[in-house]
Amino acid sequence: MTSFPRTRPTSIPAIHPVPEYLAGAALKARYEDMKRVIQVPWMGVVTMAYAHYPAFFDRLWGGLRPVCESSAYVETSRALRRHVEEAVARLSPPPIADRLSEIGYAPRELGNIRDMVEVFSHGNFAYLPMVAAVWLLLEGGALDGEGAALPFDGRHAPEISVPFLLMEAHHADAPTRAVYEDIKAKLGLPFVNTDYRALARWPSYFSLAWNDLKPVVGTPAHEAICQDMHDRMLEGAAALPNPARLTCADLREAAQADASLDEVRAVCGLFQYLLPGLVTNVAFFRRQLVAP
Repeated sequence: MTSFPRTRPTSIPAIHPVPEYLAGAALKARYEDMKRVIQVPWMGVVTMAYAHYPAFFDRLWGGLRPVCESSAYVETSRALRRHVEEAVARLSPPPIADRLSEIGYAPRELGNIRDMVEVFSHGNFAYLPMVAAVWLLLEGGALDGEGAALPFDGRHAPEISVPFLLMEAHHADAPTRAVYEDIKAKLGLPFVNTDYRALARWPSYFSLAWNDLKPVVGTPAHEAICQDMHDRMLEGAAALPNPARLTCADLREAAQADASLDEVRAVCGLFQYLLPGLVTNVAFFRRQLVAP
């Protein structure tokens, strides 16, 4: 496969996610279809940012839908998750459950946090090959895996029912808003990912968890995991079957119906750069909650 390096954007492009509550009927139906196919309870910021470009979003989902519901896609997602969790374990995240119990967290509350982390541990990897495939195609690569896209039979998402509530900045108290500003400064982002806003529903937990993670972010060991995830995402995407024969030319043509190609490529490149770090950080949160 041609090399596609992981490069931090020199400037962060403007993104315009279309939230579910603002989606019109047709887009809402597409959102529900995407969530059903990849078995997630939320639309990620990345796919809502794609939806700002309607022709582009229609073309990519029309081409990638049969891939995303395939066994090959699910196995790629699972392999990526196994690898990052094994790598993060070697960072030795400090256990957090005892510290939370000491400040009053009951076992049920700890279970709810673990469940929420598991939703993202599964869901982020359900999005990952799709995001990699989109970026790969826009950059001139191809999905050229051999074999048929055999549908995955059954459920691969965790059987978890946990209220999906996001602590938006305007809901939060001053200490939580300060954590959000710290996250944005450390990660160099103008927004706070859904994962962090969901986990901040437990503010005292999230402050402890972030303070453990913060010194690790950007270290050589953390960056090595992110780089490896970037490479594995693209390798996995390139090996996926492509029954709809979606091509670079298809996606570029659709993108240019909505905006300049450079604009769409910049948005897609931003998420291809960011997502390896996000999944590494969520794996860190998950490992913190594993009993020693």
